[in-house]
Amino acid sequence: MAKTPAQRIKKHGANAAVPQHHLPPVINPSTSRSPQKAQNNSNLILVAGVVASLFLFWYLHLLTLNQLSQLSGGLAMPDSMVGGFDQGFVEQLRAAMNEDARGQLNYLHKTAGTLFPLIFGFSWLLLIGTNVARKTLRWALWAVPLLFAAVRLWGNAVIDAMLSADAVDAGQVALASALTVAGWALLVLSLVAGAAAVFLGRKNAPAAAPATGHAQP
Repeated sequence: MAKTPAQRIKKHGANAAVPQHHLPPVINPSTSRSPQKAQNNSNLILVAGVVASLFLFWYLHLLTLNQLSQLSGGLAMPDSMVGGFDQGFVEQLRAAMNEDARGQLNYLHKTAGTLFPLIFGFSWLLLIGTNVARKTLRWALWAVPLLFAAVRLWGNAVIDAMLSADAVDAGQVALASALTVAGWALLVLSLVAGAAAVFLGRKNAPAAAPATGHAQP
């Protein structure tokens, strides 16, 4: 039977041959991601968000809302009216749309009408965050898509309440119209903010490259 290291030392003293034990090597000594890999992952998420936003915009504004106008005698849905609307238009729309048509618009607001501002807002936050280094400027640009998402979601709720109310309320119509106009304006401003962020990111990239390089002997 093989003796333990303690038994060998007891028998042979300092001349005892004690086998050396080594810890197993670490299989993956590095668990941290490189900055380049993290940037690539952010770019993949950003591209997916932009593609999803484009699809949802097409589905919501260019396809479904136009199809719903067939249920309103050709009248456009309030969401599509960039310049807003008045009480007379809302009265005509309410008279032309039956309960089923209003239910379809409400369902559209809860699905694509909710997903579009949320996904667009998240994608633009990521776009700005990965390209703008200055904290104050980044927060200023972030405010635009955040406001867009909030205004669009609020506008959806007000439009549904306006169309389902027992009577047309002038204040409710004015609020719904203002939110619709503000939503379109903030969408355009968000696109401008995103373009500005990309421009700043490309402008700062050449300046950052020499700073990260090593001096030649």
